[in-house]
Amino acid sequence: MSSAKENFEQLGRTVLKIEAQAINELIARIDERFTRACRCLLACKGRIVVTGMGKSGHIGNKIAATLASTGSPAFFVHPAEASHGDLGMITAQDVVLALSNSGETEELLVIVRLLKRLNVPLIALTGQPDSNLARAATVHIDVSVAQEACPLGLAPTASTTATLAMGDALAVALLDARGFSSTDFAFSHPGGRLGRRLLVHVEDIMCTGERIPWNMPENTLADALIEMTGKSLGMTVIVDHERRVLGVFTDGDLRRALARQTDIRSVQIAELMTAPCKTVTSGILAAEAVHLMETHKIFVLPVVDKDDRLIGAFNMHQLLQAGVV
Repeated sequence: MSSAKENFEQLGRTVLKIEAQAINELIARIDERFTRACRCLLACKGRIVVTGMGKSGHIGNKIAATLASTGSPAFFVHPAEASHGDLGMITAQDVVLALSNSGETEELLVIVRLLKRLNVPLIALTGQPDSNLARAATVHIDVSVAQEACPLGLAPTASTTATLAMGDALAVALLDARGFSSTDFAFSHPGGRLGRRLLVHVEDIMCTGERIPWNMPENTLADALIEMTGKSLGMTVIVDHERRVLGVFTDGDLRRALARQTDIRSVQIAELMTAPCKTVTSGILAAEAVHLMETHKIFVLPVVDKDDRLIGAFNMHQLLQAGVV
């Protein structure tokens, strides 16, 4: 059992070393051809159509998804289906990105001849620079590998990893050239946690109007407790007569006051509040507010306008409900 475990671990390390070497060797191939491919893709007025058979097809699906989510409209077309009607999905405004380790995939070569008639630019990623697909391409990028990670040298392993890495390199180069921002990314991923972190602002989650707990500095601790209980944020904001924020009183402040045996019937809240306190404006991302709260170990925040007047409040629970945390 021990020798089997050692063999598993050794094989695992060997696979990763071979695949890491395959990716490392691609660095030298980021050259003028890579630049030409990027310019061709950037100039595309239609869609980037990614295609490939077998394992290359699976890699192509992922590359198409990465391109589409980073500002380069793209979709995957199965080459066998393209020969039976789906070729109609490709227009003269598109660019085709074809993947084939051998460069001799029959299903791809069939549609290449038709692409030539449409004058559709073809970018090929192959492991054989002298292959028919490579020679037919507008731009060919060499993604050949010294060896597959499979001990039999048969299953596509290092070759598919290299192709995927080159696809990522193209996608990221295009992302940068397009000036694609984190906000753009969020708009294409609105349902995920990342999208929520990049799209949800403080104004989207804060309590406003009558839901804001607040007190004047001359109010008693008893008054503040009534306000806190009624608004359920675990705090109350202390404001002056122009609603400018002076400080906050939280559950933590209450525990500390009780530990000092403070007379809750007579003491004014100004004597017990935390001042000055952290505040935020309504236009910042909720994720920025999370970072502020984590940095300063606080769980509630008042929201102010440009004149420091109170316009809202929220706590960590609301951030959790919004899926930002």
